[in-house]
Amino acid sequence: MSMNSKAFSFLLFACGMFVLLLLTGAFFTVAETEQVIITQFGKPVGAPITQAGLHFKLPLIQEIHSFEKRVLEWDGPVAEMPTKDKLYIVVDTFGRWRISNPMQYFIRLRDERSAQSRLDDILGSETRNTVARHELVEMIRTTKDRKAAVDDELVAGSGSVAAGLSPIQFGRVALEKEITDEARSKLAEFGIELLDVRFKRINYNPAVSAKIYDRMTSERRQIAERFRSEGEGEAAKINGSRDRDLKQIESEAYRQVQTIEGKADADATTIYAKAYNETPESRDLYEFQRTLDTYKTSFSHDTTLILSTQSSFLRFLKGATPAGGPAGPATPKAAPAPAP
Repeated sequence: MSMNSKAFSFLLFACGMFVLLLLTGAFFTVAETEQVIITQFGKPVGAPITQAGLHFKLPLIQEIHSFEKRVLEWDGPVAEMPTKDKLYIVVDTFGRWRISNPMQYFIRLRDERSAQSRLDDILGSETRNTVARHELVEMIRTTKDRKAAVDDELVAGSGSVAAGLSPIQFGRVALEKEITDEARSKLAEFGIELLDVRFKRINYNPAVSAKIYDRMTSERRQIAERFRSEGEGEAAKINGSRDRDLKQIESEAYRQVQTIEGKADADATTIYAKAYNETPESRDLYEFQRTLDTYKTSFSHDTTLILSTQSSFLRFLKGATPAGGPAGPATPKAAPAPAP
């Protein structure tokens, strides 16, 4: 093989490789989730490519830059900020956005890292401004139309906000919309469409959390003490009513017992009187027995009794026999009178 033919073959091979490189570098594909901008020597040329498929560019001198077409996520940093009522809270937010103008996005930001940094600045600033314009209750409550079940006795007794929900003007949903509306116009100039911003978490500052929890505990303890005091008052009232009813029942029972006993004694006396008044002998016997019963209850081994000799109480002790009655017992010796 001559030198000319070898040179021609090499030249042909080099041309083929060059053409192959040109062909492979001239065509590129765009996915359904991508949008592409072509730059030539670092400057954008042509309109953004948003349709999926096979596309052509000048090899070697033109480059492609791909951007997401899907919705992207922004996870904001946790930041401490004051509310309108001077309470420091820790706020954690997140949002969703997408690239609406890839050309403007490429010119102003170039890549997603720069976009995230810009989102941190703008959304963080708007969140701080919105929180500072409203009180804490506006961010805790979802909407102003929320109704809560309230215990009437708890409200009447405690007189504090803990018993119910204080009225609000906006609510957390309105505040999130306010942040989104304020930041959307500022991000539009970067080719970014802000879809929404949400509060992920709202916490008290750790330095004041303990004091707030202590205050909540104190309020609940006061409510518990009020209920306990009311319970003790009701218990005292019930015990007083019980004692009064018990005394009334005992008094009524005692009255009935005395009435029954009095009636029984009257009936017994009537029966005795009727029985012993049948004849003179029965009356004398009754008098004798009653006198003996009186002796039994009146005298004991250490009894000293001073009576005159004419006392009727001693007539059965003197050995006298009542008229028509049975003979009395033997007359005992009278006890000597004590020395004056």
